[in-house]
Amino acid sequence: MSRQAAGGLLARVEGSARILALVKLANVGLVLIWGFAVTYVFVRVLPLTEFQAFLLLVAFGNFTISAEFGLTSIIYARLRRHWLGSGAEADDGGFRREEMGVLFLFLALLVAGGVAVLLVALAAGGLRTGMPLLFILFFLSACLNLPGLLAKRALAAVDGNFIWEALDCLRRVMTIALLLAILRGMDPRLSVALQLGVSIAVIGYAIALVHRRLGMGAGHWLAFRVGGGHVRRHYLRDIGASAAFTLSDILAYNAPYFTIAAATHDARPMLLFDFFFKMSRALSMLVRAAVEAALPRITRAFHAGDGPRLRQLMGRALGVALFFAAVASVSLLLVGRWLFDRLFDGRAAIGLPELLLIDLALLSLAVIGVSVYVQGALGRFPLLLRRSLPFLAGSLLSVPLALLLWPGHFDTAFLALYAATLAGAALLHAFSLRRLAREARP
Repeated sequence: MSRQAAGGLLARVEGSARILALVKLANVGLVLIWGFAVTYVFVRVLPLTEFQAFLLLVAFGNFTISAEFGLTSIIYARLRRHWLGSGAEADDGGFRREEMGVLFLFLALLVAGGVAVLLVALAAGGLRTGMPLLFILFFLSACLNLPGLLAKRALAAVDGNFIWEALDCLRRVMTIALLLAILRGMDPRLSVALQLGVSIAVIGYAIALVHRRLGMGAGHWLAFRVGGGHVRRHYLRDIGASAAFTLSDILAYNAPYFTIAAATHDARPMLLFDFFFKMSRALSMLVRAAVEAALPRITRAFHAGDGPRLRQLMGRALGVALFFAAVASVSLLLVGRWLFDRLFDGRAAIGLPELLLIDLALLSLAVIGVSVYVQGALGRFPLLLRRSLPFLAGSLLSVPLALLLWPGHFDTAFLALYAATLAGAALLHAFSLRRLAREARP
């Protein structure tokens, strides 16, 4: 096949929302398998106390990954406007290639800072483990998702969704195989080190594709003064709102790990929340895949001021998200107890009340996810910040209120308060989506 024919085929694939949705869902499936495999493997190879410490490490890794403050989302919104030739980009100085170098530097410093905090926690005994090298390697492999986000969103902005998803599928298949090899006798440290190497190779190649597609030179990555000045002059307000929103979101989703650890030494509440967290992450990835497949058309409709088309596309995305949530909810009612028992090796049990509360939370998360992904792609970070604050307050208060008011039923009470918080947040996001559909204008 000639290069021209291959380019035409790739353009057709990139332009098909159905093909993009399928490949993104395939990748989501691999990500879910990897996430569950991590728990399945390490709960069997680590003592229970080590595994509880490992869950805290995972939470800290999630916190660090999310602490890019949404800058990659800002890059997507700006680069997408630039790529589509929207006149709105002139209002904020337009996209410059030097911005990529500034962002890459920030992500590198963020990873270095996270590693430093982890080393201090290990040295001071704040995170107790007999396998510090394993914890450090796993944390580094998780942090590689930061440059992965940069490559993913930059490629997506310039209609390179399919390329990224194909590369990421390859990475996930290889890392899952290496993870499962631990159960066949491979040293966990060697497995995680090899996973780290695979991720570096794949993400490095993806960033090289971004470099080529944007026509960048080495100087663009190193022009921190030029890029930093442009960022400071033209979208510091977006950075502030995005950073505050991201911090709020990180705390809201991860705080219960730490508040539960402070409230009780019983492993069951932590395992219950970790189960809910895994279910919510699974649904969020499915919703993200559905929304991202539609984002090329949603962003085109919004920037073209095509209100009817925008409402149609957002309605479809919301319908798909709620369908995923409904299927997940029914599945949990049917196999949730079995899955919980298998996942945590029978070390705790889950009942019908907890499963019903998780179902309510998942339906709420579907609405929240569509709103966050669509409005983030359009650069509406101040609004997302305002919508996140009630969720943050409810998340922080759920554990202490449950412990204070219903100490004898702490597990169920906490999940009930957390699910109610998510339901309230979903209503706020539903109003925001309705308003957005009326705001599209040329």
